[in-house]
Amino acid sequence: MKRMLALAALATTLMHFVPAHAEEYKLGALKIEAPWTRATPVGSKVAGGFMKIENTGNTPDRLVGGSASVAGKFEVHEMAMIDNVMKMRELASGLEIAPGKSVELKPGSFHVMFMDLKDTLKEGDKVKGTLKFEKAGTVEVEYVVRAMGAQADHSMKKGH
Repeated sequence: MKRMLALAALATTLMHFVPAHAEEYKLGALKIEAPWTRATPVGSKVAGGFMKIENTGNTPDRLVGGSASVAGKFEVHEMAMIDNVMKMRELASGLEIAPGKSVELKPGSFHVMFMDLKDTLKEGDKVKGTLKFEKAGTVEVEYVVRAMGAQADHSMKKGH
């Protein structure tokens, strides 16, 4: 009995050290992992949204838009080196997610933009939003607001 109580106490203690599972959303063959954004300074009018999107199906799909409760406008963007200059641009036709592949939206790469922010994003808050895909349709998601300088969580890269 004492051994069972000791094991139960140990298990309870260890639960506090195991990271919480990231939010996952499914929409048809698409799996969206751990949507997040960064806290913003007071008065900021833009923020980026990040996540991993996996297509487990046999046909490509495209992230073509969405919304965020805190933003007046939502766009799908990429950052890329063009003529030795890092440039950000909207992807007018959206972001393709090839069959059997995944795309990580992260700082300095593909991301979604929340524009015309209505309020300051504070670390620890959650932002409700939607993602719109060309074929799969629309799914509701929730972005976790991380610290201002937060980077991609590389533990999500299972084999990528």
